[in-house]
Amino acid sequence: QGVTEGYNGTIFAYGQTGSGKSFTMQGIVDPSTQKGIIPRAFEHIFESVQCADNAKFLVRASYLEIYNEDIRDLLGADTKQKLE
Repeated sequence: QGVTEGYNGTIFAYGQTGSGKSFTMQGIVDPSTQKGIIPRAFEHIFESVQCADNAKFLVRASYLEIYNEDIRDLLGADTKQKLE
């Protein structure tokens, strides 16, 4: 709820390869009970934004992977490209 009040929000998933981090974050669309944290958070944020009166919102999202000290932007056009 603090995100809609102007505070930055971060969700950090950490664990071994194959432990379910991506599934927890993304989930699957159908059935809706299997949606991950990201789609659920987006739904909540945009529902809150729609209901707000006399307020402006700027919503930005990043989805990064850090693996072996390499950073990749998973929302970018080329998800294989490493970031500086």
